[in-house]
Amino acid sequence: MSDKSPLDSLDTQASRKRILSRIRAAQGRPAQAKDREEELNINYVAQKPIGPQPDVGHDLVARFIEQSEKLQSSVDQVARLEEVPAAVARYLQSRGLGHQAVVWNALAGLDWKAAGLDVQARAPVRDDPAPDMVGITGCFTAIAETGTLALLSGPESPASMALLPETHIAVVPRSRIVAHMEDTFALMRHERGAPPRALNFISGPSRTGDIEQTIVLGAHGPYRVHLVIVSGA
Repeated sequence: MSDKSPLDSLDTQASRKRILSRIRAAQGRPAQAKDREEELNINYVAQKPIGPQPDVGHDLVARFIEQSEKLQSSVDQVARLEEVPAAVARYLQSRGLGHQAVVWNALAGLDWKAAGLDVQARAPVRDDPAPDMVGITGCFTAIAETGTLALLSGPESPASMALLPETHIAVVPRSRIVAHMEDTFALMRHERGAPPRALNFISGPSRTGDIEQTIVLGAHGPYRVHLVIVSGA
C-alpha cells in the first residue's frame, strides 16, 4: 500500500527547491543548483556510514508487535486488506467508540459499510465530536526496533489524520515493517527522492510526564493507537 501521489511528489520537490534557492542566495551562490551538485549531495547522503544498530532478530513482525505493545498500542492481525474494516469494527465496538471515522483516500475503497461503519475520506476537523473522532491511516513504514510508525504528509495523507483524533488506527502492511529508523530514510530516498513537508514518527499514544512525573495519555494527540497488521500486503 502506498500513499504516494504525483501532486505530493511535485509539491515536495518545489518546496525543497525554494528553500535551497533562498539558502544559496544568502551565500551569494547561484539560485539553482547544478545537476552535478544535486548528484553529489544525494551520493553523500547515500554513502554516509550507518552507525551501530541493535539486533532486532529475524522476525520483524514479532519484534514490532512486542515494542508496540510496550508503548501501549494495541495490535490486531489480518491476512488480507479486505479484512481490515471488520477488524476495525471489532476494535471500535470493544471500546465503545461508535461507528464513525475519517480515512486516508488510499483506504477509502474498502467495504467499510459492510462492516457497519460510517467512514468518510477526508481530513478531520476540530468540529468533529472529540470522544468519537477516529482517524484511520496507512503508514510509510513501521519500525521494528522501536514499535514506531513513520507517516509522510501529503495531499492524500494529511498529518492531522493521525494527530487530531482521539483514536488513531493504522493499517500496517507486513511488507512495510523495517528493522531500523535508518531503513525508513533509505526507502524515502529510494521511493520519493526527497522528503515530504512533514515526516511524523508515532510511538504509541500521546503522553506526557510534565506534571509530577505522572504519565498522562492523550496530552498532545490520540489517547489510543491501534495497529492492524496485514500479512498479505
